[in-house]
Amino acid sequence: MYTFSLRNIAPFFKKDAGKTPSVSLKINWATIIVLVAALAAWQVVAWSGVFPPFALPSPQSVWKSLVMILHEGYGGQTLPTDIFVSTLRIVIGFIGAVIFGVPIGLLMSRNKIVFDVVDPFLQFIRPVPPLAYIPLLVVWFGIGELPKIVLILVGTVPVIIIGTMSGVNSTPPLRISVARTLGASNGRIFWKVILPSALPEIFTAMRVGIGVAWTCLVAAELIAASSGLGWLVQFAGQALQVSIVIVGIIIIGLIGYAMELVIRKLEDIFVPWKGQV
Repeated sequence: MYTFSLRNIAPFFKKDAGKTPSVSLKINWATIIVLVAALAAWQVVAWSGVFPPFALPSPQSVWKSLVMILHEGYGGQTLPTDIFVSTLRIVIGFIGAVIFGVPIGLLMSRNKIVFDVVDPFLQFIRPVPPLAYIPLLVVWFGIGELPKIVLILVGTVPVIIIGTMSGVNSTPPLRISVARTLGASNGRIFWKVILPSALPEIFTAMRVGIGVAWTCLVAAELIAASSGLGWLVQFAGQALQVSIVIVGIIIIGLIGYAMELVIRKLEDIFVPWKGQV
């Protein structure tokens, strides 16, 4: 009689078991060339006079604005403070969405009653743009940190739930059959087969969700904030300080990309078999 363990079905998950994922240090020259070409094109358009300087500042002007707000701040806030505040809001709201979304998605995919109860609310919330919730959240929770974090959670959690459900539903039946043949209980099948099979889709949902989270945060900071990168963009835009607006946009993009890379690295650690089956 067989005793079930994850080792019994390891070949169905990955190749080269035990192999530690390596960190690639290769320079992506194609990306560097594209970035340099984009900067050169930006500079040429700025020099050409197609747009007035206040509407499309040159890369040098944007760099000077970055140096200025690093040293002097803008609108009564320092740039490091704006970066820290926005990043903290994103981290709290996004982690909250994962903590709520993954268990709900797992329950919905395994229990029809839970699915029938939650799915109508999920489908109602999902298409509503985040801006529509801001007035309600401000009225209910004021203009402090809570409404911004709740907005990130509400906007991101549907993505996490749907990704989790998709991962569970795409579990190959052969893996479940092998586990049952080896004497696994339903609980062990869930923890040792279904959940590991769903992890790639869950991480994909997290990568999509981090972009949604930034969209929700910037929307909240545009209306009900006195600090943060979204507030910086809005405040500078009202004063027609386009170079500072571009600085804020670039920083948001860089931080969002860095968070995406962190999620990718976590995926490499926890789902080393992805793409190898």
